[in-house]
Amino acid sequence: MKVLVPEKLADPGIELLSRDFEVDVLLDLSPEELLQTIGDYDGLIIRSATKVTSEVIERAGNLKAIGRAGIGVDNIDIEAATKRGIIVANAPESNTVAAAEHTLGLMLAAARRIPAADSSLRGGEWKRSDLKGVEISEKTIGLIGLGHVGAIVARGALGMGMKVLAYDPYVSEDRMRSMNVGRAETTDEVFERADFVSLHVPRTPQTMGLVNEDALAKMKPTAYVINVARGGIVDETALYNALKEGTIAGAALDVFAEEPTTDSPIFTLPNVVVTPHLGASTAEAQDRAGITAAEQVATALRGAVPMHAINAPVPMGEGAEFVAQFSGLCESLGSLLYQLTDHTEDTLRIEYHGEVAGFDTRLLDVSAQKGLLASMVFEPLNFVNTPALARERGLKVETSRSSERSDYTNLVELRMGENAVSGTLFGPRMQPRLLEAMGFDFDVVPEKHMLFIRNEDRPGMIGKLGGVLGEHGINIGNMAVGRGEPGSRAAMAVTLDEPVPEEVLNALVETPGFDEARSVTL
Repeated sequence: MKVLVPEKLADPGIELLSRDFEVDVLLDLSPEELLQTIGDYDGLIIRSATKVTSEVIERAGNLKAIGRAGIGVDNIDIEAATKRGIIVANAPESNTVAAAEHTLGLMLAAARRIPAADSSLRGGEWKRSDLKGVEISEKTIGLIGLGHVGAIVARGALGMGMKVLAYDPYVSEDRMRSMNVGRAETTDEVFERADFVSLHVPRTPQTMGLVNEDALAKMKPTAYVINVARGGIVDETALYNALKEGTIAGAALDVFAEEPTTDSPIFTLPNVVVTPHLGASTAEAQDRAGITAAEQVATALRGAVPMHAINAPVPMGEGAEFVAQFSGLCESLGSLLYQLTDHTEDTLRIEYHGEVAGFDTRLLDVSAQKGLLASMVFEPLNFVNTPALARERGLKVETSRSSERSDYTNLVELRMGENAVSGTLFGPRMQPRLLEAMGFDFDVVPEKHMLFIRNEDRPGMIGKLGGVLGEHGINIGNMAVGRGEPGSRAAMAVTLDEPVPEEVLNALVETPGFDEARSVTL
């Protein structure tokens, strides 16, 4: 597989990719050149300069993964990529320390008027009385967003004796309490109470213009606005007017609605500190971003879901790695359910039992659908396009969960109509086990080639099966037997070294005592 890198990437990232893939570093491609070359590549890694438009994606016939060496993905058409089944992943934690440190640095620079003092002294002036600042100790910093960056800013601010107030509806009150952070119920509460308002949210339709004329009017006249997040979150015209009229005391900005920009009216004001989007501009952050982006693309090209995928169901929060281990089992169960079902229904029911039921299982939902749909569709399936293809075919997915444990610590069960299959992961190596199929209980490790038999429960049936398979040169790897009441019905789940041809299945069904034989390939 081939990976295109059109922007400068840290050498360790290139080296990581080069171990398994052919890597072309073609810097400074024009939009036209990118359109001409993208069709040859399976992976693409970019920073902020390259625009991956819908037209680029349309030309990218082989593209499977796009890696963004940084947090923002504004320059990628996510919707177009998702429709084509292309995984988009970023490096959200690569610059968290750098961005948080820059936030704290800008806050101190604005509070103590450091840039103005530096410029004045270099100009031959010694104006101590004109450059009096304010202390941050005992002041309140209000954070809008308490994600990775916001949490680091909170720790730094607490270390400098500040009080921290945060608005983030996705962070629990208990979590904030454990961080010694006060909880704000609304953004207005932050604007009204904070001495320094620091923004840590992505740019979305909901956050565009969040700091507008009304918000600025709610702030204290001694307050400051700090933005190291994304341009556009602050209404720059409203901020200019507020700063000029003294509605607030000052601002510190690292990002702007239009970039690059060098002639904003804000730059003429003495109560503003500005930097040219330097939040992630440290040597360490650049290296981390490149390596992380390379890891994400490499993972996607190997057929797995990268941990920082934007448009794929990545397990989130506590237990993410634990949940991810069930993905292969769920895909196998979905494939098995389809191959053991004569008439597919429009609803797939997924039941989670035990410890796994307490975590985010969206990845497992998609894994099960992926296995189920694999034999139904012609398109190559991945974790991005599977939900869309399922919806197109009218497949509904219903999930239920129970923390109660039966005979197993964890159990996943898939149902479609009257048919059900179930499995678990077993032992220290978390080995998959098939536990239920065709209405019988089994205990067998699922393998690529399997044979499922319904038969009468009487002596000699296992021998008969071995005889038929042996006559056709098919070797048995393992076997599990399920049965009902003694002397009634029974079933066998058999793992094999190769698939069972149709004529062998017919020979089995024609053998007295065998009712049904199905060959399964997982």
